[in-house]
Amino acid sequence: RGVERTPVRLWAKSLLLVLSGASFFFVVGVVAVWAPDKPLDELKTRWAQAPSRFIAVDGVSVHLRDEGPRDDPAPIVLLHGTSDSLHTWDGWVQVLAARRRVIRFDLPGFGLTGPNPENDYSIGRYVQFVTAVLDQLGVSRYVLAGNSLGGQIALELAYARPAQVHRLVLVDAAGYNFVPLDVPLGFRLARNPLLRRALEYVLPRGLVQSSIRNLYGDAAKVSPELVDRYYDMALRAGNRRALGYRMDALRSSEPGRIKALMLPTLVLWGAEDRLIPPSSGRQFERDISGARLVVFDSLGHLPHQEDALRTVAEVQRFLGQH
Repeated sequence: RGVERTPVRLWAKSLLLVLSGASFFFVVGVVAVWAPDKPLDELKTRWAQAPSRFIAVDGVSVHLRDEGPRDDPAPIVLLHGTSDSLHTWDGWVQVLAARRRVIRFDLPGFGLTGPNPENDYSIGRYVQFVTAVLDQLGVSRYVLAGNSLGGQIALELAYARPAQVHRLVLVDAAGYNFVPLDVPLGFRLARNPLLRRALEYVLPRGLVQSSIRNLYGDAAKVSPELVDRYYDMALRAGNRRALGYRMDALRSSEPGRIKALMLPTLVLWGAEDRLIPPSSGRQFERDISGARLVVFDSLGHLPHQEDALRTVAEVQRFLGQH
């Protein structure tokens, strides 16, 4: 009988070793990607240096930068996209702020501003928020530019307040129904109710890196410093949960609203945009009276960031600064 039990005991011991090893590596793996929220004060030290400041609007402390001459009759307002921040416009601001007042801020749910108190990330709520920020700054007429989500907010605000929006710049803007060629992994996970809850506690840096690389025409341009910024912004308390709410709120704009826009509009698009295809850019050019489309070879969904000088030159021409 002792001889008969030996294989059973060996099998049990082997199974125990396998389970112990699997548990060990599972714990090591979780620890390696465990990513608790970072304190806002810690993030401010690196990402909110001058000229950053914070203003209270609609129950949130808004991270904002307001640069350039104050006598500009129509300041340029820059709106970033999903999971981004005001830093995405750094290259444009370096050029534009020499002659124009440029205002940019982190939208609720992203950057250092933090989540919306009601978890409302609808386009209508974002339009109200942007309007409230500009009203508080005393800016009643402006040039409005937006990328992706920011572009959809911009066109909806232009529809809601046509007397205030002097000119419009849409950069790979959302707004139409479209079929993406590819979606960044981070966005795909955030759409899954179960997986996005896990992402509130774990966040592999490689996931952030692959998502940004997916949005670039040339992935080699994605530097470690750039990944640091997106990673840190994701870890701002509340932002990871807000992304899930934002994914639930995705809606296209009513076509009639886009066609009702009648103002000078510059449409900029990256030819290699795999998230929102260039066909959306062509549709904006057709539907908006006075719109002109410029497509940039080799650039992706963030052309203003991937090649700031090349893209801002078109903005300068549009604004009559050349």
